Amino acid sequence: MKIKIDNIEINVEAGQTILKAAQEAGIHIPTLCNREGTEPWSSCMVCVVKDTKTNNYIPSCTALVQEGMEIDVSGKEVVDLRKKAVELLLSEHRAECEAPCRIVCPAGYNIPLMNRLLQAGRFDDAVSLAEKEITTPEIVCTDCSGYCENACRRKKIDEPVSIRNLMLFVSQSINKDIRSNDTDNEAVNNIVEQDKKKVSNPLRKQFSSRIGRLEAEELKEWLKECTGEGKRYRDITDFKSASLEAENCMHCDCRASGDCRLRDTAVELGVKDPTGKIVNAPVFKKINHKTGLVFENVKCIKCGLCVRICDDSKDEPSLCFISRGFVSIISEPLTEGFEDILMKKADLCVEVCPTGALSKFK
Repeated sequence: MKIKIDNIEINVEAGQTILKAAQEAGIHIPTLCNREGTEPWSSCMVCVVKDTKTNNYIPSCTALVQEGMEIDVSGKEVVDLRKKAVELLLSEHRAECEAPCRIVCPAGYNIPLMNRLLQAGRFDDAVSLAEKEITTPEIVCTDCSGYCENACRRKKIDEPVSIRNLMLFVSQSINKDIRSNDTDNEAVNNIVEQDKKKVSNPLRKQFSSRIGRLEAEELKEWLKECTGEGKRYRDITDFKSASLEAENCMHCDCRASGDCRLRDTAVELGVKDPTGKIVNAPVFKKINHKTGLVFENVKCIKCGLCVRICDDSKDEPSLCFISRGFVSIISEPLTEGFEDILMKKADLCVEVCPTGALSKFK
């Protein structure tokens, strides 16, 4: 068969979706809920296109090609509908792309990553990160008023993490001989390179999701990220005290900030985060300590990919939809606990998730 997409005539096969035909022809159509190998579901409607012969707007991920079709994938009306679809998804997306401490940092240091490395005892990697991020003769923290600590969300619960002293201590260790021969900085290098691309791309900086107003109990949800016993260290004198203080970081950043399809699509379409958020679910973190899986429902766009990717799972309980209509959410089955699901497919579910709703605790 032959069809036209944006006035380009292409050969297609019967039974193909418009999305598949466009992809094979090198024509880009954005999508969030579609993945090769899973049954199409048309939940996000970001892949909407226009059949110019019928004037109907249809989801390209499920609509099948028909002889003589003429499809508009890039016209203003089509793009406007995609923007509205993304805006609707964002209206419920109570999440922040970057942690408050990093947003206000004059140098944009990756404070959450630094704390994770210190918390995990990866001191060589922490020093390597500082070495790559400090591009001035002296670390900015030396003369900084500590904007990061003022923005630290932990401050609203007890006291802020000693971010400034942590950063100063690590920076002072750059020239000291603390390196081990087996240190592996590949992960750090990758993250730093991603950050450089984000900074160099002005479009990327235009979109940043906001979480909206937090209730007191919602605020405490981030304490689940803290692995220590709560002992605080204001003076950072060695890597032990640095590690123990870093354990108090609540990691308010999104783990998927550098690889989020929702964020990328918002940037592509020029969509800004809505000022008001629809609160359909409280900020709540579920953590499966057996697999390291973290689920944050307020970041979920209900694309159903994690459910569909496990449809054939017979040997372990997996995620599913519960409730109906507007209040339906993805959750563990009502008969199972979150600690007992996805023992084998946790990593796969994290991989297909288009946001940071599913991630690994690390």
